[in-house]
Parts: sequence; C-alpha cells; structure tokens
Amino acid sequence: MTHIEEAALLPAELEADLHGNIPLTQAMQVRVLEIGPDSVRLGAPLSANINHHRTAFGGSLATLATLAAWSLAFLKLKGAGLDCSLVVGSVHMDYLAPVEGDFSAHSVLAEPEKWEHVLEAFARRGKARIPVLAEIDYGGRCAARFKGDFAALAR
Repeated sequence: MTHIEEAALLPAELEADLHGNIPLTQAMQVRVLEIGPDSVRLGAPLSANINHHRTAFGGSLATLATLAAWSLAFLKLKGAGLDCSLVVGSVHMDYLAPVEGDFSAHSVLAEPEKWEHVLEAFARRGKARIPVLAEIDYGGRCAARFKGDFAALAR
C-alpha cells in the first residue's frame, strides 16, 4: 500500500488530528482543504496569521508549508501500513512575494519515483528520509517555496 486513499483518513479527521496534537494549528485556524493520492493542501486565513505590515507572518507561511509537507509524509506512511515517528530533519524556505489575504500550502513528494526506496529503507533500517516540497499559494500564484526532509523512525 502506497497511496493516501488507502490510509482512509478524511480531511476532517486529519484536521482534528492536527488541532488535537499541535495547538498552534488551532490558533492559526488551519484547515485541511484537500487530500489527494499524492498531495495535501492546507489553508489558513490572513486574519489569524497577520503581521504588523498587514501581510501574512513569515512564520505562519513556514508553519503551514511544514504542516502540509508533514501531513503528506504522515499519510503516505499510514497508507503503507507503517506506524512510526515522523520528525522534521531539515527545512529550507524561499519567500517570493507578500501574502495579503487567505493562503494555502500544497505539498508533494520531492522524489515520487523513489517512494518504494523509502519504504525499502524503512523496512531494512527502521528509518528513512522523505524529501517533500510545498508551495504557498496566494491569489493563484506561488508566494513561497518549501523544501524539507522528514525522518521516519521505527517506534
């Protein structure tokens, strides 16, 4: 099993899980907008993430991108039947344009063709690296780009 739909987690369930386990997601008013076979889209309103310039706080943009990327990795692992810890290994964020309204983060695997290698590495060593990309969308354009690695660790 390698597809998210096999994980049988609905957007409302993922959202409840995020809000229940990561209190910051409640304050940011994070919403799960879409779970696809190989992607996750989260959204957040400007009103809960605004800074003194009346634009989205950079930390909120980074957090939403990280959450979207983590959610994708989590759901892919769950869909593969793996119960493991998933932690951030590294993150790089590029800010491209100010965000002056509600925004979303769309995540995909950075190397989808290597997903089976991720599962094989986890089976062999009890750990695996999962590279994920995410983009912050505002007004139909990319306002920020995220590149990160997550570590899946056997419990």
